[in-house]
Amino acid sequence: MLAQANGSEKGGDRLLLAARDYQDIEDKVLRGERLTREDGVRLFHCTDLAWLGALADHVRRVTCGDIVYYNVNCHVNLTNICTSHCAFCAFGRDADAKGAYAMTEQDAISLVEDAMRDPNLAGLHVVSGLHPTWTFEDYVSRLEAIHRRFPTLYIKGFTGVEITHFAKISGLSVRAVLMELKERGGLQAIAGGGAEILSDRVRGALCPEKATADEWLLVARTAHGLGIKSNASMLYGHIETLEERVDHLIRLRDLQDETGGFQTFICFPFLPKHTKLGEKVKQTSMWDDLRTMAISRLMLDNFRNIKAYWVMLTVPVAQVALGFGANDIDGTVHKETILHDAGAASPVALAEDQIIRIIREAGRRPAACDCNFNILRIVDEGARHGQH
Repeated sequence: MLAQANGSEKGGDRLLLAARDYQDIEDKVLRGERLTREDGVRLFHCTDLAWLGALADHVRRVTCGDIVYYNVNCHVNLTNICTSHCAFCAFGRDADAKGAYAMTEQDAISLVEDAMRDPNLAGLHVVSGLHPTWTFEDYVSRLEAIHRRFPTLYIKGFTGVEITHFAKISGLSVRAVLMELKERGGLQAIAGGGAEILSDRVRGALCPEKATADEWLLVARTAHGLGIKSNASMLYGHIETLEERVDHLIRLRDLQDETGGFQTFICFPFLPKHTKLGEKVKQTSMWDDLRTMAISRLMLDNFRNIKAYWVMLTVPVAQVALGFGANDIDGTVHKETILHDAGAASPVALAEDQIIRIIREAGRRPAACDCNFNILRIVDEGARHGQH
């Protein structure tokens, strides 16, 4: 998809310019200049998907080379009982609803013990519903029990929404909540979910009972100040405008300029099955998924890692997304439930050799990493240790 410039072309290498109306944006990207809000909105109206992918893939190669990160991980969803009633969610339940559950400490330990049968398990992803009767201590004690039993596992736990909820029900500050989770529960990073779209209009319509955009950003800023890394995400393809997608990306970019604490960015396409909103909104197309991935790479110039989350995108689309700016494909997951309740068409887990094959078929180098993006081994070169 790339063409080398001949000697008469100024500015060095140039992409194939099928998208002539966007040459000014291409020139900015090739010069390493930051894209504006106007640039981002224009890109969402670009119909030349091949050019858009090539431009994002160029930035990916310059930023992080041909390595694709993956990890062997396990998702732990402590409860699906939740007070938020988000219109886009199929996971949350009322306490008396069919399928509602709340794990005990032993339930959580048993789940991780099962995942530990894989000797390469590197970390846990712990998220939950906002249980109406659980106290902050109920959440902390479960995380602490897991950490005591498996002290070497990296724990990425809870979203900005959950942290905000913990602060409200405990009367503690966000900082105090994070310190408690870190010191007692072994928390090393917080999850990137719950950002949805960082727009008061969208959140007021779809999830008025959960953390606001400013509250979500405050949690991330506070965590980064404590040395706790986090992920960032965007849930798209529902009622948001294209302008709101771009504004969301810019708010994340601005905070990353300030703190440098985001590890990776994840595009979450809305999955409509079994949701209230699904009666009115259809699932995103592969076209939209790939253009959103590419534009995210182009707008988020201070994020090293962009994730093609196979659980939501499906494996085939995630594999193609590796050519649209992504350099992270998440992990084995062990057993995912939140997104499959919303009709995710992907498997609930993948074996490590399947992930390696997906990456290699895309012409990239698989690198097993821990949840902090420290490389444990580059698969095609044998064991290797170090950091990216």
